[in-house]
Amino acid sequence: MTVKDIARAAEVSPMTVSRVLSGGKNVRPALREHVEKVIAELGYHRNENARSLRPGQRSGLVGVLITNIGNPYYAGVVQGIEQVVAATGRRILVATTNEDADLERQLLSDFLGRQVEGLVVVPVGQDAERFTTARLNDVPLVLASRTVAGVAADAVLIDDVHGAHEATSLMLEAGHRRIAFLGNKVTVSTGQRRLRGFRDAFADHGSEPDESLVVLGLQDTEAAEVAMRDLLGRAEPPSAVFAANNRISTGAIRAIAKATAEGVVATPPRLSLFDSFDFADMAPFPLSVVDHDPAELGRVAARMLLSRLDGSAGGEGARLVELPVHLVHHDATVGH
Repeated sequence: MTVKDIARAAEVSPMTVSRVLSGGKNVRPALREHVEKVIAELGYHRNENARSLRPGQRSGLVGVLITNIGNPYYAGVVQGIEQVVAATGRRILVATTNEDADLERQLLSDFLGRQVEGLVVVPVGQDAERFTTARLNDVPLVLASRTVAGVAADAVLIDDVHGAHEATSLMLEAGHRRIAFLGNKVTVSTGQRRLRGFRDAFADHGSEPDESLVVLGLQDTEAAEVAMRDLLGRAEPPSAVFAANNRISTGAIRAIAKATAEGVVATPPRLSLFDSFDFADMAPFPLSVVDHDPAELGRVAARMLLSRLDGSAGGEGARLVELPVHLVHHDATVGH
C-alpha cells in the first residue's frame, strides 16, 4: 500500500496524506481526522525499516514515549525500561512529547513505521482513539505512570491516591486546615488521582479543602513558583502545601525560600510533595516526600510488555499494577 492508495481511498491529494502522516500541520482538523480514519481502516503505517528487514524478521526495537526528557523522574523510568529490555537483546527508541498531543500522534506513527515490537507510553491527555489496537496495528502497549480512560491496555501506576491521602492526613493531624494544593493539568490522570487523595483526606477528617487554595494547570517549575508566590502574598496564606510532582515542588520551594528571606512570611508553610528530587534533603525548611522508585516503574512496565511479546501473559485482559509509595521526612534542622 502506498500514499497514493490512501489518497484515492480518502479522495484527497497525496500531498495531503503526506502532511497528515507528518503530524497534520497545515491540514484542517476535520480533513485530518477524515484522512486518519481512512489510514486506520486500511491499517497503513509507513515502514521505515522495510528495506533493512527480511520478511518475518523482527526489528528488535521497543518504542518509549515520555513527556519530558529534562525531568529526572522520567530519566529514571527510561533507565528502568532499558535495563529489562536490553537483557533480551532488544534496544529502545526514546522520544519526548513535551505534553503535545499532535507530536505524540506523529511519534506513534513514526515508531510504528519503524516496526517497533512494542510500546511503553506516558500518555498525553485523554484521547483514547490513538491507542486502539487498529491504530497501533496490534503492537502491544503498556501505559506508564498515567492511564487513558477507555484504553484497554496494560498499565503500571504509582499508588497516587494513597500517597496524597497519607501526606495530607499528616498535615491535617498536625492541625493545618488552610492547605494549598498545587497540581498539573486536569487531563493528566496522575494529577486527578493525587487531587482525589487530597480531597479524600479532608473528607475522612470531617472537613473539606478551601477551593481557593487549589491551583491546577501548572506545567513547569516557573508556573509553580509564580502560583506559590501568589498564595504566600494573600491576607490569609496557607499554613501547609501539597505539591503534586517534583517540578511543581521545585517551584514551590523556590518561592517559599525567597518569601521567607524577604520577610513576606514569618514562618514558611509546611510542605508535602509527590516524587522526590535531587537535593530535597537540603531544602531550607522541613518537608515530607511521597517517595517511590521511578526506575522500578520502568522495569515493571518493560516486564509487562515482554510478557505480551513472548506470550507468557497468555490471553489475559488488560492488567493494572499499582506500585507502593512511602513517606520520607526531611528535617532542615538536622540536614536529613
